[in-house]
Amino acid sequence: MKFASPLESHILFTIGPVPISQPVVTTWGIMAVLTIGCWLLTRRLGLRPTRTQAALELVVEVIARQIRETMDAEPRPYLPLIGTLFIFLLVANWSSLLPGVEPPTAALETDAALALIVFGATLWFGVRALGARGYLRSFAQPSILLVPLNLVELFTRSFSLMVRLFGNVMSDVFMIGVVLSLAGLLVPIPLMALEMLTGAVQAYIFGALAMVFIGSAISEANPSPKAPNHEVSS
Repeated sequence: MKFASPLESHILFTIGPVPISQPVVTTWGIMAVLTIGCWLLTRRLGLRPTRTQAALELVVEVIARQIRETMDAEPRPYLPLIGTLFIFLLVANWSSLLPGVEPPTAALETDAALALIVFGATLWFGVRALGARGYLRSFAQPSILLVPLNLVELFTRSFSLMVRLFGNVMSDVFMIGVVLSLAGLLVPIPLMALEMLTGAVQAYIFGALAMVFIGSAISEANPSPKAPNHEVSS
């Protein structure tokens, strides 16, 4: 019997020479649902918020507070990226609750694309905060001898981000599939609750690590206000 590799994705159709896999179609569907849903929920915002608007504002405020506490910076420039990553990952991980749907985050190519987004955002915000020369100079801190190590770390952090998300989501899907094959439909509700919990945790961890990576890139441009003051008053 031939077993499918977890690194291979099922090809649904092709557009010319380009094969379109199941994770890509699922990702397109999630993006469409989130885009239309956000438009419907935000098209009638008012000064006197409804319950829906209050709930949305609470979500935005929680994410903004997390950015402020983790990165020690004004959250406005980073809120669209971090918020989008978290919400997309949350919905993508929870999509496995739908019958016949495999979460796109269980495919390596989806996780690689998300890691590349974080990698590019780290470079972008680092250069924007410090300038090209300043950002390149930051790799020589605290010693110029550490430049090769700091450059390697820049790439390995993104690689570890991809592998961590893929391994955790894929192992969760595999574990639930094994339990269902052994127990049938006797334990669906506890498994659904477990999957929702692990999906939320993985979305939070990915977003938190993205904040840490970007925060480390801009740290020299945003010195911590908690740093001790060494000036001597006259």
